[in-house]
Amino acid sequence: MKFPGRRKLKHYFPVSSPKPQLPSFEVRPELDTYVVGLDQTIVDVVANVSDEFLQKYGIGKSLSNLVEHGKADQIYQELVQSAAISDHFAGGTIGNTIHNYSVLADDKSVLLGVMSANIALGSPAYHYLCHTSSKVDMNHLQGVAGDIGRGITMITPDGERTFVIDPGAMDELSADAIPEDIIAKAAALVLSAYPLRASGQPIQQAMLRALELAKRHGVPVVMSLGTKHLVEEHRELILQTVTDYVDMLAMNELEAAALTGITDPLLAAEAALELTDMVLVTAGPEGLYLCGYTDASVKRETTNPIKSGALPDYNEFEFSRPMQKKHCAEPLKVYSHIDPYLGGPERIKNTNGAGDGALAAILHDIAANHFHRHALPLSSKHEQNCLAYSSFAQICKYANRVSYAILNQSAPRLSRGLPEKEDSLEEAYWER
Repeated sequence: MKFPGRRKLKHYFPVSSPKPQLPSFEVRPELDTYVVGLDQTIVDVVANVSDEFLQKYGIGKSLSNLVEHGKADQIYQELVQSAAISDHFAGGTIGNTIHNYSVLADDKSVLLGVMSANIALGSPAYHYLCHTSSKVDMNHLQGVAGDIGRGITMITPDGERTFVIDPGAMDELSADAIPEDIIAKAAALVLSAYPLRASGQPIQQAMLRALELAKRHGVPVVMSLGTKHLVEEHRELILQTVTDYVDMLAMNELEAAALTGITDPLLAAEAALELTDMVLVTAGPEGLYLCGYTDASVKRETTNPIKSGALPDYNEFEFSRPMQKKHCAEPLKVYSHIDPYLGGPERIKNTNGAGDGALAAILHDIAANHFHRHALPLSSKHEQNCLAYSSFAQICKYANRVSYAILNQSAPRLSRGLPEKEDSLEEAYWER
């Protein structure tokens, strides 16, 4: 378990302790710190096409088109033959998140979902495995006869992106494939709202079982909202799920507006705190907001400049650590905000996955708290039952830096962790 983010004082974080035995690729619930992710396993394909190609197959331009497998395979084969495909990426918002978590933490995670029982060279399953960290334990995936999902991003000459989704067998995850022992000892369970739209499919019941198990064993549940349209279409079901099971909600400003009816991201986050304990709102060039609760008896005032927006002096206690509301004798809402790292990249190469990267950083901090509590249970860090290791402000800083790394590359998944030492003046970022 690497230290989450960077700072000079590391509060005797026991990262240098020698490991007592040979490393195991498979998660051992009694010994390891890990997070569990449940996802619709899907591979993202990027291709350059003409408007005539879209018309030929009756594909709605600039829309997300759900296409039956036969037609989707026909489209894919023509793209292969015409050498129009530029990249294959392992996809899925949760797959991206736990891969990035394992890269950042240099530690294990567990993926729950489906995988083709027979994997052929060049198949979606092959590309998925090729682009996923070896630290992600995939021994608990459910084997299926068909292909996993495939999402084709088609870019026309005018730069517009059109999506074709071939679900394959990605929704066939059975509730019986959800292992209770793995979820019971996890530092967190992370999932998205996407399976909620798979009405009548087995993955809905699998998701519900995972949520029930996490609630039964006191494992924090983190949910990513997916897309604005998904929230609009399934708002009531999402609200009910969040209220019943979720401890932390991650969304962008459009999804936050669709969920709460409030366009200002800070006010939307405040409203979301009535549903859950911790809220991440990514707001593009405006940066990101992290909000939650702490107990008034342990609140810590910031030394950063005080900010006012829709709420006055809202970051006053951002040096406090996040807590679940039920563990606070006197709950106090805490808000933190950070502008994009270095103002954002000079040229954004990829926006896909920046929010997943920020969420991976927060999961790393939550898991680091779990790791530290078990390694040093008598530490003063654990006099209160906190949800994360660091303060709101410090987590913001870490999440922000990881988002920048994603925006600055062409893929949604990190190939390596953050640099040990930033260049020149950038080093001061961690010292503020």
